[in-house]
Amino acid sequence: MAMRFDDKIALVTGGTSGIGLATARRLADEGATVVIAAVDKPGLDAAVEELGARALPVHCDVANLADLDAMAAAVRDQYGRLDVVFANAGIASFETLDDVTEADFDRVMDINFKGVFFTIQKAVPLMPVGSAIVLSASWTLHRGMSNASIYSASKAAVGSLARTLAAELGPKGIRVNSVSPGYIATPMFHAHIDPKDHADILAKVVSDRFGTAEDVADAVAFLASEQASYINGQDVVIDGGLVAAIPAQ
Repeated sequence: MAMRFDDKIALVTGGTSGIGLATARRLADEGATVVIAAVDKPGLDAAVEELGARALPVHCDVANLADLDAMAAAVRDQYGRLDVVFANAGIASFETLDDVTEADFDRVMDINFKGVFFTIQKAVPLMPVGSAIVLSASWTLHRGMSNASIYSASKAAVGSLARTLAAELGPKGIRVNSVSPGYIATPMFHAHIDPKDHADILAKVVSDRFGTAEDVADAVAFLASEQASYINGQDVVIDGGLVAAIPAQ
């Protein structure tokens, strides 16, 4: 495998499970040193045990600006720069309109949008010309989903942010794109999707399978690499055809 990230420093937030861990693993396998930021201390320990010297664990709640400042300081002190940022930390929330509380709203927006925004704000001063940022959005940018109003809105904000930051950071030589995963079989998926609903969901997916975390990691690694040097301000949908096509009956 080509070592596309030799001598690169990458940051992955929410990097202790699912898509985040798969992406951290992929970047490390291709030569990167990966800063893994998460609130899950046991998960951080496990990730470092797996990735070894190529991983720097940072305990960080992305909704807490003091934590983000500390994370940026740790990266600056240890490495002096960041070449890749995958702003992936996020939570799921599926409630009806009537059931959403102000606390629900604030928690989802604080992590899924505020956390992404300020992660990038703190990271950009460390990023040289030629760096790349990938934001974690969702297929719900492109297709409405009932009982997911605040989750979908938070991810729509992330999708918009990728485009606006691509415009703002382009003159600095920093590319910004987003990925929109569909139904990806991660711990978060299994925590929120009842197994009895799996067949109905698969009936909507042209590829007739759930995605894997590695499917998304492949796309993130591509967007972060020099192979994607002329891709900017785009959203890559990784959903097996869920949004774009209707399966044959």
